Amino acid sequence: MKTKLLLLLFVVSISFGQHRTCGTDAYMESLLANPEMKKQYLDLQKQFESELERLTNAQQQRNGSSALSTNATIRIPVAIHYPSVANTSTESVKNCLRLLAQKQVAILNADFNATNTDISLWTDASIYYPGTNVGNIDVSWEIATQNHPSDSGLSNGNLAVTFGTHFLAAGDRFCNPCNMDSSWAGYCNLVVTNLTGGILGFSPLGGSPSQGMTVVIDNNAFGAIMSGSPSSCTGFVPSGPYNLGRTLTHELGHFFNLWHTFQSCTNTNCNTQGDRVCDTPPQDVDTGGCPSVGSVPGCDGVTPVLTMNYMDYTNDACMYMFTVGQANRMTAWYNAISSQLQTNVLANNDFVKNNFSIAPNPNKGVFSIQLSEAIDNYSVIIIDALGREIFNAEYNQTSDLVQNIELENALSGMYFVTIQSKGAQITKKIIIE
Repeated sequence: MKTKLLLLLFVVSISFGQHRTCGTDAYMESLLANPEMKKQYLDLQKQFESELERLTNAQQQRNGSSALSTNATIRIPVAIHYPSVANTSTESVKNCLRLLAQKQVAILNADFNATNTDISLWTDASIYYPGTNVGNIDVSWEIATQNHPSDSGLSNGNLAVTFGTHFLAAGDRFCNPCNMDSSWAGYCNLVVTNLTGGILGFSPLGGSPSQGMTVVIDNNAFGAIMSGSPSSCTGFVPSGPYNLGRTLTHELGHFFNLWHTFQSCTNTNCNTQGDRVCDTPPQDVDTGGCPSVGSVPGCDGVTPVLTMNYMDYTNDACMYMFTVGQANRMTAWYNAISSQLQTNVLANNDFVKNNFSIAPNPNKGVFSIQLSEAIDNYSVIIIDALGREIFNAEYNQTSDLVQNIELENALSGMYFVTIQSKGAQITKKIIIE
């Protein structure tokens, strides 16, 4: 009997450990307990509500099934901080963590733009969800490279990735403003650190870049597993089932004012109740694990829970989409806070864009990077749609105008080729057939 009880406790502990937990609710409770921050939060929410109403009216007039576009890609300056990694660490350690950060950003760009390869699963799933369509916000998350804070120790051309910073140094992970840093105001700040209590991450529900607000991610849920798993990244290797970078996608959804999809079954007015989004079926219990499509009943007993939505709690491999309504809500939040974002910290990518091209595309895994003029130093990183690095090379002091690349055993699908030079970078999509 004792053995069976111990086995049961072991299984329960494993189950709890495998269930996603987000700390946003606790964070917001702490934030709103501060009268000054509560006022700032509510004022900004009023601006957002006005903008969301405008976008919603425009959407209804279009009677479209896609999110409204600004006709220009939204560029978000990102800064990533590793407070537990000493700034005196070796360059190999730092470079590994910079690469991990770049992988995570590539995942964000795929998820928020609905270019992730697993979005194809929606073709079969959509029959269960009439009136729901995939949304994207045409965004480019970019690690800042210019005009860094004067006390950061970073020079122009350096990625905004810091080590040993004082973020969260006050100990209480939900305290305010101890998890903010005014010197990094105007960035989308991501803090990667060890979180306790099973929490994978947390974010303000509607973040304010001008206050230096941060999104915090556990060190075992940031980025995706890198090929070879370099030992220098020990302690920051994402572990299953949260090893595809979707925790940050979820938390940045909160930063852009998305609620969890499982807020409530009360839904007489989908604009003001539940998750405040009308094309996500109402639910009041989070979904863990990896349920089959349409298998979890929703509040009305007819439409099942949208388990594959990024704002539920399923495993990374089983969440793959935002809805149009969520995309409109995030766009409205961006419009409300866009003036808070730094405009001079992102590199002018015209240099890279005008000097590099890729051909052929699509290809069979063999292609060329072609330069219009000789360039002393540049690097090429290729990442698959799940954020895994499959190629990384630096080209120094070369006069070659063509670099031929062969990707051995590459499966068919979409890949992201990032080219970096002179502090600027650009990412191009290629298709391997």
